[in-house]
Amino acid sequence: MHLILIIELYQTIMYAIVNISGKQFKVTKDQHIFAPKMQGEVDASVEFDQVLLADDNGTVSIGAPLLSGAKVSGKILEHVKGDKVIVFKKKRRKGYKKKNGHRQQFTKLIIENITL
Repeated sequence: MHLILIIELYQTIMYAIVNISGKQFKVTKDQHIFAPKMQGEVDASVEFDQVLLADDNGTVSIGAPLLSGAKVSGKILEHVKGDKVIVFKKKRRKGYKKKNGHRQQFTKLIIENITL
């Protein structure tokens, strides 16, 4: 009984796999994602039409390579920086040491709607 209920709850979630700035994300409605930095102001609406796969109540649609007419719309919440990554290079016994840091820039998005 519990297993059937869990399967039914799982199938009601609609999701899509979408290409955003060269990276693929599995997104659902009202999900927050951190995508590579994109152009746009805060609170601006964005649409992504490169949908590779979509699942609507257990009905899976697979594109070849993209689904025609499918769109994922969202809103830009903010532009943020990721965690600092330290790059340290050293060659032993030579006195060679280089320390460098990097912080990747991301755009925080909320997925508002998935249309097929």
